[in-house]
This record gives sequence, structure tokens and C-alpha cells, in this order.
Amino acid sequence: MPGSRAPCSNCRGATTDPELASTYDGSPRSRRTPRGRDHPQRRAHRLELGRCARAVRDRARRDDREALRGRSRRDARPRRLLVRCRHLAEPPLRRRRAQPAYEVDGRRVRWTTSANGYRLPTEAEWEYACRAGTAGPTYGPLEEIAWTVFDDVIAPQPVATKRANEFGLHDTLGNVWEWCWDYADPARYGDYRSMRGGGWADPSWSARASVRRGSAPDARIEDVGFRVARGAVGDGRGAQGWSPSADRERADIRGPLPVGWTPLRELLED
Repeated sequence: MPGSRAPCSNCRGATTDPELASTYDGSPRSRRTPRGRDHPQRRAHRLELGRCARAVRDRARRDDREALRGRSRRDARPRRLLVRCRHLAEPPLRRRRAQPAYEVDGRRVRWTTSANGYRLPTEAEWEYACRAGTAGPTYGPLEEIAWTVFDDVIAPQPVATKRANEFGLHDTLGNVWEWCWDYADPARYGDYRSMRGGGWADPSWSARASVRRGSAPDARIEDVGFRVARGAVGDGRGAQGWSPSADRERADIRGPLPVGWTPLRELLED
């Protein structure tokens, strides 16, 4: 975040600027579902970025970069990433008081929102970090900020080779889709997790701050990667636009269901 703002006492890069602790409206009038349809969903999120949530910048510490480097295509799957984020919070980071954010038990993953270790961002956090104070679909001309189909490339490109946004974050749009913590829709798509940002082979309509997509957590997709956040942001009842109770309520949908809907009933066991 801009250095002129007062830093949060618990993490570098966050801010206690009251302007950032405000209600954020996920701006689009329609969102894209995993199957590309418009989803007329508007949600207002209370983003308390002054409470230690921060996106890890591209110029992260060298040891952190080494731990996250490589295997971006094969290993860019939510469960594998969650395990890796947990390992990042172990030595040597434990000496910096980083606490593992996840408890992993097979396919079940629980987020300890009070932990300050590395983790996937929520969709609300991701969108706030991507927009960096802007209100349009992109934070600049796509040809300057994002790798898309118009660049005629055949694979993900090195990070930080196009212009950063106002928060100093590169490639939040284009290059690779980025996994987020949220389910795509636990009523309709089971355990699909959401992805944001668009990839190197996508047209301009996909490389927008408001577009969302989803996929199975064990899928291997060559244009999907991830960006980590770090920070304690909640007390177990939800955080940064995400709520476990809202997920359970959505998964508990009753009555006749449209063809293809697969509610994630496992959430009701928590």
C-alpha cells in the first residue's frame, strides 16, 4: 500500500488509513459464473485492511519467493496451495511469529481467520487489491498492464513485466487466473473455488476486475496460478467478505433443483 499511510502495527504493507476500512461494493451489475453466464449478484463487503490484511507484493522477501517459485501449472490447485501456505508459516517464518492459517484434513480445509500466516485472499480482498482505488473494469489500458490473447503468447509470462497498479501489484489482471478462498457457489457448483483476473489466452472481457470464474480444486489448468495474502482478519465468524455461515446457508438450498446443481452438503456437517 502507499507508504504515506500509517502502517499497521502487526504487518508490513497494510494500513490503518480509515479510508481503506470502508464498505466495498463488488461493483459489477453482473458477475461471470464458472460456465460463463452472467450472475446478477451484488455484495457489499466490509474490508478492514487496517486489521493486517495485505497482498504480498511481487518484490517479496527472497526466501518467500523461493518457497513459492516453480510448479505454477501443476501445483496451482487450491488444496496443494493451502498446504504450501501452511508450510510457509513454519520455520523460518515461525521466528517472525507467522501462524499457519489452514488446517488440512484430506479434502476438508478450515481457515483460522485469527492466524496471521500466508493464505489465499478472499474475493473481496482480491478485488480491492486489483482495483487499487480505481472504479473502472481495469486499472489501466490492458495492453500496458495485462498479458491477454491480444499479446499472442503461448504460456504464462514472467511477472512484473507490465505496469503495476497503484498498490504496486503486478499482473492482477491477465497472465494467469488467481485462486481465491471463496467457493464459486456452494449451492450450484459443489466444491468449486473461485478464480479472478483472467489469463494469457483470454479476451478483454475476462481480464476485468469484476469477472469471476470457478473450477474444481483438483483441476490442473495451465493458465491458473495464485497470489498469497497474509494477515489475521477475523474471529472465526467470517472475514473480508467471506462467511462460513453464508456458505452453509447457500449449501442448504432445498426443494427441486435445476439440472446440474450440486449443493455442497458437506458444509452442513461443520
